[in-house]
Amino acid sequence: MLRFGILSTAKIGRDLVIPAIQDAEGCVVTAIASRDLPRARALADRFSVPHAFGSYEALLESDVIDAVYIPLPTAAHAEWAIKAADAGKHVLCEKPIALKAEQIDPIIDARERNGVVVTEAYMVTYSPVWTKVKSLIEEGAIGQLRHVQGAFTYFNRDPDNMRNKPELGGGGLPDIGVYPTITTRFVTGREPVRVQATTERDPDFGTDIYSSVRADFGDFELSFYVSTQMAARQVMVFHGLEGVIEVKSPFNANRYGAEEVELSSQNHGQSQIFRFPDSRQYKLQAEAFTRAVAGDLGAVVSLESSRANQALIDAIYRASKKDGWEAI
Repeated sequence: MLRFGILSTAKIGRDLVIPAIQDAEGCVVTAIASRDLPRARALADRFSVPHAFGSYEALLESDVIDAVYIPLPTAAHAEWAIKAADAGKHVLCEKPIALKAEQIDPIIDARERNGVVVTEAYMVTYSPVWTKVKSLIEEGAIGQLRHVQGAFTYFNRDPDNMRNKPELGGGGLPDIGVYPTITTRFVTGREPVRVQATTERDPDFGTDIYSSVRADFGDFELSFYVSTQMAARQVMVFHGLEGVIEVKSPFNANRYGAEEVELSSQNHGQSQIFRFPDSRQYKLQAEAFTRAVAGDLGAVVSLESSRANQALIDAIYRASKKDGWEAI
């Protein structure tokens, strides 16, 4: 049984990841840490977790855990991923694991010198929704892929929310821009070569609140927009020579509508709808991580893939400051 410790009492852990780990096969939460011990104890009691710690360091020093889940503010991810690996713990870290591609290199080094599993928590890559999209594209259900279109938006102007604090790693691209990119790369197995982009920033917060992106993958193109100050929307569309795949509620399962994949075939003049009423992507993520720790390293997103995804985000920022294409 893989024993997880949770670094912080963050909302995503409370609401989504801790319940999923407790429900998953082969793993369990045995400890929760916070800089406020009563807060850690309260959350531990809520989930019948036996151990609570009043510091992150104390959790990492403990022998009651084998792995950590890190839902800290984005700017702290790389630091604590390295500390956890150096403490001999396996690491499941919320995305983005770093704010620059080169910041992932020391995490890779820590993984190698300690012989542990370290992965970024891209729960979508474990979802049956995206496994289905991948298989449809590989089977040639839409013929040659020519264009991918995506959108991910929500409205949040809360000044106390970390997404609106640049010093904590806030901003639209780190928070949600990573999803159209990771899913496109996941289902196609392809990498972009250049990018064009425009980005707007909030005059008060300083964070990026809107980006429109065009990424060149060679024989197909990805275009998407993300915003932290627009009405909520999620969609991904894969358009080929012979058909179209539309992914509804593609990232946040069921929170943006029912999870569905619609395949429209031009050749057959018909549509098929594949429904996923309970994808449980966080549970599947925990189980894949557990398998990786047991030796199936291909079960999880590699840090090398994470670095490639972050390199694209870095290139989007650079492209936003110029006209024309930016190499990745």
